[in-house]
Amino acid sequence: MAEWERTRAWVEEVSGGRVVAVDRLKGGWTSVMRQVEVDGPGGRRALVLRSFVDEFFVRHAEGLLTREAEVLRLLRGSGVPAAEVVGVDAVGRYCEHPSLVMTLLPGAVRVEDDGAPARAGLLARQLVAIHQVRVETRPREYQAWTGAERVRLPEATTRPKVWKAAVEGIRRQAPQYEGVFLHRDFHPGNVLFDGDVITGVVDWVETSWGPADLDVAHCSTALALLHGPEYGLRFPELYSAAGGRLADWEDQRYWRLLDALAFAPDAEKVAVPWRDLGRTDLTPSLLQTRLEAYLEAVL
Repeated sequence: MAEWERTRAWVEEVSGGRVVAVDRLKGGWTSVMRQVEVDGPGGRRALVLRSFVDEFFVRHAEGLLTREAEVLRLLRGSGVPAAEVVGVDAVGRYCEHPSLVMTLLPGAVRVEDDGAPARAGLLARQLVAIHQVRVETRPREYQAWTGAERVRLPEATTRPKVWKAAVEGIRRQAPQYEGVFLHRDFHPGNVLFDGDVITGVVDWVETSWGPADLDVAHCSTALALLHGPEYGLRFPELYSAAGGRLADWEDQRYWRLLDALAFAPDAEKVAVPWRDLGRTDLTPSLLQTRLEAYLEAVL
């Protein structure tokens, strides 16, 4: 792996240890994730190396990795299970690619259908805890990932009226909201489990300030795609039961439609890492069917 030699040397410098093993991790699509074993004065320990290699993400890496490093430092002592920063090279000054190295959290991503109802409840409670994080300096304001004029509708669909109605549902001014600390990309693929315990929440590059409904909506869409529309529809109830506060129904619907429409015209980008983790049943046609059914139910 000659193309990683500069990165390897940088990891050894910031960690104070010698790299003795490197393994590619599954489950991500925005960056290359590796588990790096280093041996140093304190013994052997496992780290995670995140590197942006895709041209689009390399262009935005400075903002993304700097923000993630800042958020991880902020979360220390918050009770939210997050990694600790070991080093960051946000512009690729020392590495072949912009990179962040952090501690390895225990647990694994769980995307199978077995046990999904119980995990949904745990996700809801964890999201409430994230929204309760108090910060002296707010992160950036949230960014909408689509809009009525930007939605790309699928070319082939048996439910064109559903799509058109969903787009009309967000053709309004965004609702007023009481802002909270958002993960902004909270879904099962970014949460680690050990049995029935959440041991880590990862991927904090999109952290921002905004409506709790937006985080809830994003997890709802992901659950609808991963396990079926009924899971997405149920998640806001679980969040409320866990102590979370949501807007009234009309405003909730806006945020749910806004998030779901960001997956149009297909949901391939989120499904690729899920298939890498064994969910080969998540075909493009199944994902579109689930997304359309979820949109129709929200409407």
